[in-house]
Amino acid sequence: MSLDVPLLRSSFELVLEREPALTARFYEILFERYPQARPLFARNARKQQEEMLARALAAVVDRLEDAPWLVETLGAMGAKHVDYGVTEEMYGWVGDALLRTLAEVAGDAWTPELEAAWAAAYGAIRDLMLAGASRAQAAE
Repeated sequence: MSLDVPLLRSSFELVLEREPALTARFYEILFERYPQARPLFARNARKQQEEMLARALAAVVDRLEDAPWLVETLGAMGAKHVDYGVTEEMYGWVGDALLRTLAEVAGDAWTPELEAAWAAAYGAIRDLMLAGASRAQAAE
């Protein structure tokens, strides 16, 4: 499935304008909906975790048209997340929290088209990370 890069970028800019602390709200939603995820984030201070996620999201949105970079970077990230104890099920939790966060912040600008674009983008991110995780587990 091809991604609507202009729509993803413009909507990402919109939500960051409305809520610069987007990742703080993401973690609030993640931990409200999936409290069992909280222990996975004990290694870093919350603020540090928010900043790492913000940088990762911005980098991915910036490089949406750079398939080799996405495959390499997200694959490596998925491999690293194996060491953190992240399971395949947890990617669904993150996707749910991300889409809810984006929808909440976008408010009336959140449309079915936008939701579909972000669901497709997160699905691609998830799949690349899971592929990296799978390669890492196979190499053990």
